[in-house]
Amino acid sequence: MSIRIKLLASLALLFATLIVAAIVIQLQVVMPSFARLDRDHARIAMKRVHLAIQRDLQTLEVDATDWANWGEVYAFAQGRNPAFITTNFTRTALDQIQIDSVLIVDLQGRVLAWTGDVIPTKLSLQGSLVDGGALPANFPWRKDLGTDHAVNGLVRTNLGVMMIAGSPILNGTGRGRPRGMVIIGRLLTPQRLHDLGSRTQSNLQAVNTAFAPATATLVDSPRTMHVYRAFDDIYHRPVMTLRVDVPRRIEASGLAAVRYASVSIIVVAIIVLALVVVLLNNLVLAPLTRMTRHAVDVGESADLCARLNSTDPDEFGQLGREFDRMVGKLADARRQVVDHSFEAGIAEMAKGVLHNLGNALTPLGVRAGALTKRFDAVPLGDLERAATELVRGGADASRQSELAQFLELGCAHVAAMLRESRVDLDVIRRQADSMHAALSEHLRTASRAGPVLETVKLSDLVSQSLDIVPDSSRARLRIAADESLNALGPVRIARTALRLVLQNVIINASEAVRDAGRASGTLRLSAEVRRESDHDQLHVQAQDDGVGIRPEHLDRIFEKGYTTKSPSTNHGIGLHWCANAIRALGGRIWATSDGPGRGAAIHVILPLGDGVPSTAI
Repeated sequence: MSIRIKLLASLALLFATLIVAAIVIQLQVVMPSFARLDRDHARIAMKRVHLAIQRDLQTLEVDATDWANWGEVYAFAQGRNPAFITTNFTRTALDQIQIDSVLIVDLQGRVLAWTGDVIPTKLSLQGSLVDGGALPANFPWRKDLGTDHAVNGLVRTNLGVMMIAGSPILNGTGRGRPRGMVIIGRLLTPQRLHDLGSRTQSNLQAVNTAFAPATATLVDSPRTMHVYRAFDDIYHRPVMTLRVDVPRRIEASGLAAVRYASVSIIVVAIIVLALVVVLLNNLVLAPLTRMTRHAVDVGESADLCARLNSTDPDEFGQLGREFDRMVGKLADARRQVVDHSFEAGIAEMAKGVLHNLGNALTPLGVRAGALTKRFDAVPLGDLERAATELVRGGADASRQSELAQFLELGCAHVAAMLRESRVDLDVIRRQADSMHAALSEHLRTASRAGPVLETVKLSDLVSQSLDIVPDSSRARLRIAADESLNALGPVRIARTALRLVLQNVIINASEAVRDAGRASGTLRLSAEVRRESDHDQLHVQAQDDGVGIRPEHLDRIFEKGYTTKSPSTNHGIGLHWCANAIRALGGRIWATSDGPGRGAAIHVILPLGDGVPSTAI
């Protein structure tokens, strides 16, 4: 049998197999995947509704906080403003914020005021929120009275389900001892449910809870997906069930697309296979396919040990042998690069570790020396001799009084010395903990694990950095935290690495103040979150009023070994390590200065970790 006949027979069998496989895939894989997409779309629609209700509850909680943190409400809760109710409980005021009920209770749960007592309404809170002029005995929020917690949830009323939120009554500045709680409510009327469906782009329906599934359920029908979700009230009882109806458009469109694609594939396959029969033959296709498959496998798996080991004498065999030789050279080159980069990285990391440990050990040594001097200054010998003489007796009353007074003063001195030493020991402990954390971070980096991301406030991070700064540098430098540093909420970053960078920046700023010939200076810290390349990035700026940096030095201060200070006290490692650490985290660092004598600023930009909000609070 000729090669051509074999090829035709093989292609005919392949074509028949392709048709069967296409039908099987269409029925068993493709169409069920479109059905899953429809189900996922339906579940997502219900999830949008649930999130919208949660957002409405959170917004209601903000409104409750605004009411509760109002000086007039605080005065009313203290009994100093009885006219507050008639002045502020008006239909216009409630309609502006779409509120149906406002309830003010004291710390014992007694109702001080309710809008229904002033504004005519059909709404009744008896049983759900009120029981005989007070919150019900089993009301879940009773435990939050007297705390600073804001709460929200759902309750059932005579007019239907109502969203409620409560917040402690404070003095108008967010402070003071709570005087009770303000609870506001918004009924989920049919119109509001309709608006909720419009906002979430969902066909939303309220279902009778008695005839609805107890949990979130998806029910299929030939043309529509029905998703049910039950919502509990604050008593953890089912209070409302919503249903989202989603037409099965994806599956219908997918079916039409699959049919069209199947016909197109068959037509194209016939044309391609005919061309393959004409243009190719087994003598060319087989070795070429083998080489292509081998090249793809090497590229995808990065396995540079795989070889073709071709023995064919033709051009394909020669190409295969040359390919094997090229992959072998590439494997050798990659091993050398990895070895050299690993050794260089270990050496560079060791320098950074030693530099940071040196910075951290300096304040430890200073405080240990201060403790030694303080203990040496205690007159232990004199106290022992006075105690011995006083115990032995025999001295006159005047001498005994002097000895007792001396011992009393000595004990007071020792107690004061111990209290001061306790403060130093606490600082030494914190500095040792910082050194341990730094070593742990370097150990994780050395083991080629990614940087450990932690959620931290920058103001706290500055305080942690100051704990490992030598006392001489801290005494010379005043840290002025910009309002942006405190206003920025928690951010997710490599905390230990940024803390060590800030430590180096603070030490360098102190030395810059010293080199400027001044006894003290200021380092101003500020921060902001930028949006760059679809990612949030943290920008930290540290501005000192030290000696400044010459323009020709700005681009070199982060170079390895470069320093403008004395080589006996500085080796040009600190800022170089900072630059390496920041670059390893995907960020960048640079310096700006208006020239000698006009201070300098260090700028650090780091990408924020995923899943953590970076908004101001």
